[in-house]
Amino acid sequence: MPPNGTPVGDRSTDAIGVFDSGVGGLSVLRALHSELPLEKFVYVGDSGHAPYGERDDAHVIARSHSIARYLIELHHIKALVVACNTATAAAIKLLRQDFPDLPIVGIEPALKPAAQSSHTKVIGVMATRGTLNSEKFGSLLASLHGQATFVLQPCDGLADAIEHADATKTIAACAYSTGAMGQFGHESGAIDTLVLGCTHYPFATDILRSLVGPNVTFLEGGAPVARQTRRLLAERHWLAPAATDADPAALFRRMPAFFTTGNATNLHTAVERWLQVQADVQFIRIA
Repeated sequence: MPPNGTPVGDRSTDAIGVFDSGVGGLSVLRALHSELPLEKFVYVGDSGHAPYGERDDAHVIARSHSIARYLIELHHIKALVVACNTATAAAIKLLRQDFPDLPIVGIEPALKPAAQSSHTKVIGVMATRGTLNSEKFGSLLASLHGQATFVLQPCDGLADAIEHADATKTIAACAYSTGAMGQFGHESGAIDTLVLGCTHYPFATDILRSLVGPNVTFLEGGAPVARQTRRLLAERHWLAPAATDADPAALFRRMPAFFTTGNATNLHTAVERWLQVQADVQFIRIA
């Protein structure tokens, strides 16, 4: 592996790195594993330095670069998925500059598909302040000018409440955010599509559904990220080889490895609850 982390040669059996500020990226990992079941994934939850959405860009950029370097140097990843809207908005451009030959996939709020599918053309967007205030989000929003009305809602504290499995705070934050956005439903002028612009928020879907009703469409970004990751690996012929019964490494490739800079028990509980798998979670320090 060259010093700058440039992948060379046949990388088909190497892992895909995935990182988020905490447990939220598990929603993206779930989509990735569904799309790419033969791949091995290494997941880093940077809970010890969260929440990203309420920190400045310099903090998010520094953490993103450190985690990318860790995944490249210690796990020899063949691709990197930035499974955090805030980190994508703040850092992905610089990550691609620093590691130009490493396939890097980011995530962004699903505004484009929302504009295409909404009937009332009024779309709610729940996200962190870091995402909503970013230049990348502003450009995305500007590109859709005139196609729909977007009701932007910064959800202070929601990602952190989900991160710590605090049901009371999660319910309160969801209730406040949806209450501040206005009317939901199919009536003219009502929000009929809700974009979940933080990877933590899909894990509050049941709560949100109880608040906005059954007729609102929820959109998140995990599936498009998974499809883009597949496409980039296929272009390079780096997709994991098909498994056979005689391949003892196949099962190993399917089992993600989980690391956290925060409380390992929190991530372990989240993995069991939301991915429904038993997994070891290791605490690590990433400077």
